[in-house]
Amino acid sequence: MNNILIGSASWTDKTLIECGRFYPKECKSAEARLRHYATQFPIVEVDSSYYGMPTPANAQLWAERTPEHFTFNIKAFRLFTGHQTSPTVLHKDLQQALGPDAPKVLYYKDTPKEIADELWRRFSEAVEPLRQAGKLGALHFQFAPWLLRNREGMAHVAHCVEKMQGHLLAVEFRNKSWFDGDNLAKTVAFERELGVAHTIVDGPQGFANCVPLVWEATHPALALLRLHGRNHDTWNIKSSASSSRFNYWYSQAELAAMVPEIRRMASLADALHVVFNTNYEDQGQVNAKLLMSLLR
Repeated sequence: MNNILIGSASWTDKTLIECGRFYPKECKSAEARLRHYATQFPIVEVDSSYYGMPTPANAQLWAERTPEHFTFNIKAFRLFTGHQTSPTVLHKDLQQALGPDAPKVLYYKDTPKEIADELWRRFSEAVEPLRQAGKLGALHFQFAPWLLRNREGMAHVAHCVEKMQGHLLAVEFRNKSWFDGDNLAKTVAFERELGVAHTIVDGPQGFANCVPLVWEATHPALALLRLHGRNHDTWNIKSSASSSRFNYWYSQAELAAMVPEIRRMASLADALHVVFNTNYEDQGQVNAKLLMSLLR
């Protein structure tokens, strides 16, 4: 267990707070909740950074409110990973720089280079307090489902790695073309060549935007397992809250079946991060503790 860090994606989900089971009643502030979370788990994934650019001030507070060896994985801003992005989530000066004719929906490929470069600079600046504190784990790039394994898709992944040079990146694909047939071995080789950590994904199967469970470690420093649940019925529903899509309780048997591979992955890298993205109420936290007990 020494190099296996287990935690959840986010610690501030609305349904988690409202269910009243994870946080003590006196934990009413952002500071109190993070401090309590960090007494229970050694790692958390910051998901708010996907929806809006994080700030150095917040990162500094996260560093100050957690123990010395606590780890933050930071999810990359959605524009970088090919997702549609409203210009309204950008900083005001960048909104103004886009001009009055800015599109209502912005994609990376249509973003002026000088604005994209500035966003990369601000993202790097935002995570620097965590890096300085020794608490920055991986920058997690969960690419859009329409990012295919073709020349353009591979070039964009390589571009992200270049832009965040000096940081440890973990990549997660959401299109099965990356792992169909012979592409599986080619994608793993591509990840190794780029020097990124492969994300082992557990989720429902049978959809174009699902990938198989590929137990591989492609970076000597890190292996990463993200568990999205196996709820076929909710995987592609349209919802404003991600907790509706990832509403799933892992059974003890399902988690126990993964333990041998989890131990093997932990032997192949300096650290293995296990992140539960099942975030309806306290599902992620309960299942993370169950997995901890199974590994012990």
